[in-house]
Amino acid sequence: MLERIQKEWFSNIRADILAGIVVALALIPESIAFSIIAGVDPMVGLYASFCMAVIISFVGGRPGMISAATGAMALLMVPLVKEHGLNYLLAATILTGIIQIIFGVCKVAHVMKFIPRAVMIGFVNALAILVFMAQLQHIVGISTLTYAFVGITLLIVYMTPKYFKSIPAPIIAIVILTAAAVIWKLDLRTVGDLGSIQQTLPSFFVPNIPFTFETLAIIFPYSLALAIVGLLESLLTSSIVDDMTDTSSNKNKEARGQGIANVVNGFFGGMAGCAMIGQTVINVKSGGRGRLSTFVSGMFLMFLIIVLGDLVVQIPMPVLAGIMVVVCIGTFDWTSFAYLRKAPKSDAFVMLATVIIVVATHDLSKGVIAGVLLSAIFFVAKISKIKVVKKVDGVKQVFQVEGQLFFASTNSFVDAFDWNSSGQEIVIDFSRAHLWDDSGVGAVDKVIFKYRENGNQVSIVGLNSSSQKLMNHLAVHDS
Repeated sequence: MLERIQKEWFSNIRADILAGIVVALALIPESIAFSIIAGVDPMVGLYASFCMAVIISFVGGRPGMISAATGAMALLMVPLVKEHGLNYLLAATILTGIIQIIFGVCKVAHVMKFIPRAVMIGFVNALAILVFMAQLQHIVGISTLTYAFVGITLLIVYMTPKYFKSIPAPIIAIVILTAAAVIWKLDLRTVGDLGSIQQTLPSFFVPNIPFTFETLAIIFPYSLALAIVGLLESLLTSSIVDDMTDTSSNKNKEARGQGIANVVNGFFGGMAGCAMIGQTVINVKSGGRGRLSTFVSGMFLMFLIIVLGDLVVQIPMPVLAGIMVVVCIGTFDWTSFAYLRKAPKSDAFVMLATVIIVVATHDLSKGVIAGVLLSAIFFVAKISKIKVVKKVDGVKQVFQVEGQLFFASTNSFVDAFDWNSSGQEIVIDFSRAHLWDDSGVGAVDKVIFKYRENGNQVSIVGLNSSSQKLMNHLAVHDS
């Protein structure tokens, strides 16, 4: 126990602290931007990032991973906030956490292996597109100065890392352009125009909502979607960190940890959050490996808010929008265009369908579920091709079956036989086939009964052990 604590918390102290500070600086603009996307006060996103990072550092299953308010979760909250307000969002956040804890206890991480790569690519691309679309209201049709600040932000973020890497480029852009806007009193929309930032720690309170089934009916669909999307993004991020650090992590513990963090989050005025791919990569590349880096990122974030809150409200919105555009460009998988040309047509279709459904519905979970279902349908169609070859040896007819016999291939299997034979010996050879379900057994029964109606003698040979066991258990015909 002590050895594990030492390894996860204190084996990389200096690098973890520095990485946590870098991440905290980078969290400020994104937390505020995601709050704006969700339609809530900036403090809701900042409190969420603080609570998520601190809590997950203790209860998460992947050391070094950053959890906070995210764009994927924020997008799902928009209709709930618009129709019912903040208190319902906080209640939904608590319920989201409870659902995630249940998923973790039920070992939901095992479900990740059923999500195809094409769906993952579509998921990431759709997220990038939706977050980009959400920025347009802060950029398009406002003023020439707004366009200029967005352009300068992009220039700073892309060019600075080539010459200076000690401080994240988004922070440099915020500091320089905020200073310019304040000094020259430029007419730009700022964070303060959208909501005030309070220089206080979050406090515990119970959401002010009626505790009725009607309330549950309102928040449950949102909570379920938030829980699924949050776990998808968290477990995907966890796998990425596993690969980057060549270490393993407890995915089910991570699912439970995300749930615990969101329950606490909702009681302290934060919106639902999950793991952040971008900030986690920043943390790892900055040297963060342990839980201390995640803890420091949350604590230092709140320090910045309490001490520098008056400056944060003066950040121009075009700068934040420009930073989010950069995040979108970096998140989008540009190799997916080549993937569309090289991948099997079914995989390419699944990826496009996932993107289109998510963008059309603004619901990441619907796109992922649709993508998984389409992949399953294409897979079933691919393996349901079954071949039956007939060989005649005097009065003996041998039918060699090749392929997988299950519900999707039964019609092809039955249609492959002819029923004109009478008084002959019929042998159906399954040595190159496998029997999977009751539908397959029913198809075999049907073929046997049809041949026996014409006085044929039918025998089944070549069944492997599992197919034979299924046949013995479910078959109606006499052997």
